[in-house]
Amino acid sequence: MDIKTVNLKNFTPERVRNFSIIAHIDHGKSTLSDRLLEFTGTLSNRVRHEQFLDKLQVEKERGITVKAQTASMFYEFEGVTYLLNLIDTPGHVDFSYEVSRSLYACQGALLLVDCTQGVEAQTMANFYLAFEQDLTIVPVLNKVDMMNAQTERVTKQMESLFDFKESEIIHASGKSGIGITDVLKAVIERIPSPKGSNEAPLKALLFDSWFDDYRGVMCLIAIKDGSIKKGDKITLAQMENEYEVLEVGLMYPEETQMDALYAGQVGYLITGMKSVREARVGDTIYHSKHPVKPLPGFKPAKPVVFAGIYPMDASEFEMLRDAIEKLTLNDASVTIEKTSSPALGLGFRCGFLGLLHMDVFKQRLEQEYNVSAIATAPSVLYKVKLKHTGEMVDVETPSDFPDPGKIEEIYEPIITSTIIVPKQYLGNIITLCEEKRGTQLDMKFMDEDRIILKYKLPLTEVATDFYDKLKSLSSGYASFDYEEAGYEVEDLVKLDILLNGKAVDALACIVHNDNAYYIGRELVSKLRQVIPRQLFEVAIQAAIGAKIIARESVSALRKDVTAKCYGGDISRKRKLLEKQKEGKKKMKQVGNVELPQEAFLTILKR
Repeated sequence: MDIKTVNLKNFTPERVRNFSIIAHIDHGKSTLSDRLLEFTGTLSNRVRHEQFLDKLQVEKERGITVKAQTASMFYEFEGVTYLLNLIDTPGHVDFSYEVSRSLYACQGALLLVDCTQGVEAQTMANFYLAFEQDLTIVPVLNKVDMMNAQTERVTKQMESLFDFKESEIIHASGKSGIGITDVLKAVIERIPSPKGSNEAPLKALLFDSWFDDYRGVMCLIAIKDGSIKKGDKITLAQMENEYEVLEVGLMYPEETQMDALYAGQVGYLITGMKSVREARVGDTIYHSKHPVKPLPGFKPAKPVVFAGIYPMDASEFEMLRDAIEKLTLNDASVTIEKTSSPALGLGFRCGFLGLLHMDVFKQRLEQEYNVSAIATAPSVLYKVKLKHTGEMVDVETPSDFPDPGKIEEIYEPIITSTIIVPKQYLGNIITLCEEKRGTQLDMKFMDEDRIILKYKLPLTEVATDFYDKLKSLSSGYASFDYEEAGYEVEDLVKLDILLNGKAVDALACIVHNDNAYYIGRELVSKLRQVIPRQLFEVAIQAAIGAKIIARESVSALRKDVTAKCYGGDISRKRKLLEKQKEGKKKMKQVGNVELPQEAFLTILKR
C-alpha cells in the first residue's frame, strides 16, 4: 500500500486493532514482529534486517528487547483493509513497567510461548499483567518448526495454567513464517476494536516519549477520542502548557508524516518541546479550547534497586546531567535525584527496577550520549525504627544509616519470587535460595519435567548476583519473576570499608550480621587485588562500627635507596633506610589512595 495516498479518516475505530506481543525473554517476540511487518508489506526487502524493532545498540549487542517499539501496518482481510498497530515489548522482569505502560495503548495481546522451552516465569507474569487490564489474550505457540519442539507438552501447560482451549492456540514460527496469516486473522477476529468517536473532543494518552537532537521531544500517543492534526493548539493536562502541533504521523515503521490522527489510532506527535520535563508519560492531551477529564495515567514505577551514578571526571557533571535527563525521558521508570559523595564528588542517586535495568541504563548513557560514568554498588530501600522516638526513617544508602546506638529495629524489603526450574536442577536452586536467606512458600509440578517454586527472599540478596547464579546453576533453564511483599525485621549491620583508617562511603554496604565476617573477608581480599600499589603501604579494613573484622595490606612500592652504598659500615645503609621509612610515614599521612573503577565493580559483583 502507498502510504502517501492513505486517508486515515477512513479508518474508523471498527477498522483499527491495537495489540501488543508479550512473552518471556528470548521467546521470539522481535522475530515474529519482523515477519508481521514483512508479510503486511510494511518492511521492504531493501531495509530488511533481523530484529528490526530492536533499534538500540544495547539491544543488538545483548540480543534482548529493552524498549517497547511501535509499528503500524495495513492488512486486507475479507475485502476490508485494517490498520494494525503493533507494540513489541521487552521480556525481562526488569522492564515489566515498559510492558504495563504499552498495554494501556492496546485492546489485546499476543501471548507468545516458545515450544522448545515451555511456559516461563515471565510468561505467567505478563499474562496476569494483560489479564488485569482486561485485554483479550491470543495464545501463540512459537518455534513449532524446531527439531526439539515439544508442542503437545507445552499446549497442556498452557491449558492447565491459563485455561486456554487447544483450538484457541495458534501454531507459528517467527523464523520461517509459519502461521503468520493465522496470527493476523486472530488479531482481526478476536481482538476488539478500540472504543472512541471522531466527533468527540480530543482526548489522547501520552504513553512513551524520546528525545531527538533535531526535532526535540517526540511523543507516542494513543487517541482515545477526537482527532489531532498539524496546526492544532493542544494542552498537556499535568503541566497545563499549551503547544502548537508541528507534525503527526504513524510509525510505518519509521516516522511517517500524515495529515491527521483519529480516534483509536496510535502514532507520534511533535510539538517542538525543548525540555524533557514537559512530556510526562501518562499525561492526557486535549485541544486547548475543549478541556476534558484527564485519563487516570500510569501507576508510577517503584524502584527496587538504588545506585549512585557519578562522572569519571568532575568537569563532566553538566554533561552527565543533560544525558540522564534525556535518557529518563525515554525510560520513565528511573527515578533520579542529585547527590554528592566525598569520594566521587557530585553525581546522581538513581532508582532502578533491577540490576539488569541499572546495567543497561549505564550502557545506554555511554553509547548514546558518549558519557563515561561510575556506578556505585546497588542498594535497596531500608526502613529504620529509632529507639527513643519510635520514628520510622527511610534509608537508601549505607552512608545515611543512623548511629547503631540509636537503632531499635531495621526492616528490609522482601519479595515473593516465582522460579520455574527443570526437576534435575531443583536441588541446586533450593540450596541457592537457602543461602540467600529464602523461605519456601510453595512447590508444585507444572508437568512431569518442570517445577514451580515460590520463595520469600530479601530483595537485597536478589539485587546483587542472584539472577546470574540462578542461570548458572540451572544451565540457563530456570526462569525467575518476583513481586514486592512488604518489609520484615532483620538483624542487619553496616559494613564499612576503611583505607588507611578512612571510611570510603561509596564502598560501604548493608549486610546480615551472620554473613558480615565472610563478606568482609571476601571484600578486602578482592580490593587488595584491584587497588594499585602506592609509594606507601595501604591498609584495607572491613569494620562494623569500631570493630575491625578483616584486614589486608597493599605493600608499598620501594626504591632501593641503598644501591649506591658499595661496602662500608652497615650504619650508612641503616641511616638511608630510616630516612626512607620516615618519608613514607609522612607520605601516608597526607597521601590519598586513588580508587580505580574496578574497586566499585568488586563491590557490585559481591
